[in-house]
Amino acid sequence: MLRWEKVGISNVAGEVALLAGLAMWATSFPRIRRKIFELFFYTHYLYILFVVFFILHAGFSYFCITLPGFYLFLIDRYLRFLQSQQKVRLISARVLPCEAVELNFSKNPGLSYNPTSSMFVNIPGISKLQWHPFTVTSNNNTDHDKLSIVIKSEGSWSKKLYQKLSVPSPLDRLEVSVEGPYGPASTDFQRHDTLIMISGGSGITPFSSIIRELLFTTSIRSCRTKQVLLITAFKKSVDLTMLDLLLPVSGTTYDITRLPLRIEAYVTREKVRTTDDQKLCRTIWFKPSAMDVPVSAILRSHSWIWLGAIISSSFVIFLLLIGILTRYYIYPVDRNTNMIFSNTSRSALNMLFMCVSIAMTATAAFLWNKKRNDNEMRQIQNMDMPTPKTSPGPGSWFYNVDRELESLPHQSLVQNTKVHYGERPNLKKWLLECEGSSIGVLVSGPKKMRQEVAAICSSSKADNLHFESISFSW
Repeated sequence: MLRWEKVGISNVAGEVALLAGLAMWATSFPRIRRKIFELFFYTHYLYILFVVFFILHAGFSYFCITLPGFYLFLIDRYLRFLQSQQKVRLISARVLPCEAVELNFSKNPGLSYNPTSSMFVNIPGISKLQWHPFTVTSNNNTDHDKLSIVIKSEGSWSKKLYQKLSVPSPLDRLEVSVEGPYGPASTDFQRHDTLIMISGGSGITPFSSIIRELLFTTSIRSCRTKQVLLITAFKKSVDLTMLDLLLPVSGTTYDITRLPLRIEAYVTREKVRTTDDQKLCRTIWFKPSAMDVPVSAILRSHSWIWLGAIISSSFVIFLLLIGILTRYYIYPVDRNTNMIFSNTSRSALNMLFMCVSIAMTATAAFLWNKKRNDNEMRQIQNMDMPTPKTSPGPGSWFYNVDRELESLPHQSLVQNTKVHYGERPNLKKWLLECEGSSIGVLVSGPKKMRQEVAAICSSSKADNLHFESISFSW
């Protein structure tokens, strides 16, 4: 059990791989994953140990059964690693009184992504190892040079970020690295006649990009489009400030009245609106750095061609390296006796050459595309921000609904919003009473809410309801 065999299967390597796999499995239970996220996150770095010792245990030839999928994973992981080594330019942060933060990044105009995309974010000032996924709230068509995400203060990492930005003298610079954005290949919600979006708490964030996409769609058509209903539930009235994030902070040049949007907002734990006007939305502007880069696609446009080139060329290089090593070095010395070069040694060399071939080709493709991105964005990188570092802003236009509509930049959205206090939405009534031949139902929120809506949409009375869950959870 404790002897490392030179020929055949090595039990020691298998035992190490088994222990690493058991550790990852034990920390994957939902209760541990959600309550002690750091333990779950750091433990899963053991996947490297698991894969390496599994190959040393079973041999590389046996591992080739899973090689295609693992090979693609290595390429994707290495490209993400290259992107994560860059510090992206953070333009501003919008701090909301509901303990939520909107981060606005500079974006390469050539970067294209679909609504409901997500992006992994790392802030070294909080943790150098933790990467957290967040929904992209901006839209590729309406926000050409900016990319935004919203972070609700719920876990220890997000609370530390909110504390950094909510102090009286906030930071003038915040180092951030990103991976992504990643998103769906298509937007199926466009095919429905009527769209119902249901959210709970911070689950409203994916709908921001959808609403902006619909706003863009209506602006390029000569007629009014589909009916859109947003049903959202919050615990407290201060959380209504999350509705501020549905549109860009600077407003929009598109005509909002062309989009037939209706918002039904529910505050479940308060029967009346609180009037704490001391807490206002605040915008913090960060100083630019010459080392920061806009958020850009790893392989620019036509990424599938680049990926195909990386996969094919790296695999050819890998086969050539293995062939040359075996023919001119291993075989003349070992003569297939496995006494000089054991299975473990050969597996280790195969892993090494596989990683080297991927690193060579992926790095070359990444540097080529990075050079072209730098040339395009040189003028933007050198541009100075004319805006002040901090600004208290006009406050929340939903949280202070008693203010005159003339002073609000989002008048149409406010007028189409109805707030219900001290009650929960009757989802069954809303869904079954909605008329239309094809109704898309998008849900983003707690698990119980998604299950309830799914049960309603699958009933015999709802043959025109098309359910889709767009929640992103670990």
